[in-house]
Amino acid sequence: MRRCVAASRRAVLFGLVFAGIVDAGTVHAAEAAWTAPKCGAEPQAPAVKAGTVAQYNESVDRVTAYEKAARVYNACVAAQANREETAISQDASARIAHVHAGSAAVQSHIAASFQTLSANLAAAGRKLGHH
Repeated sequence: MRRCVAASRRAVLFGLVFAGIVDAGTVHAAEAAWTAPKCGAEPQAPAVKAGTVAQYNESVDRVTAYEKAARVYNACVAAQANREETAISQDASARIAHVHAGSAAVQSHIAASFQTLSANLAAAGRKLGHH
C-alpha cells in the first residue's frame, strides 16, 4: 500500500514538474516570437468611426491606406521569412550530410572489419580442417 502511495506522490510531483517545464517553455516561446526587423513595424489597423458621413469617409480612407501598408509589410515579412527558412534549411542539410557521412563511415568500417574477420576465420577453418 505504501508503495502505491509513494508512486502516486512521485507521479503527481513529476506531473507538476513536467507541467512547469512545459509552461515555462510555452512562455519562453511566446516571448521569443520571430520578427522581421528589416521590415519595420507592423502597421496598426485603424479604428472605424461611423458617427457621421465624414467620419465614415475618413475611416474608409484610413482602412484603404492600412490595407496598402499591410500588404507591403506582409510581402516584406514573407520574403524575409523565406530567406531565413532557406538559410536554416541549407544549414540543416549540411549538418545532416555531416552526420550521415560520419554514420556511413562507421558502417563502412564495421562492414570491412566483418569482411576481414570472416575471411580470417574461413582461412583458419580451412587450415585447421586439414589436421
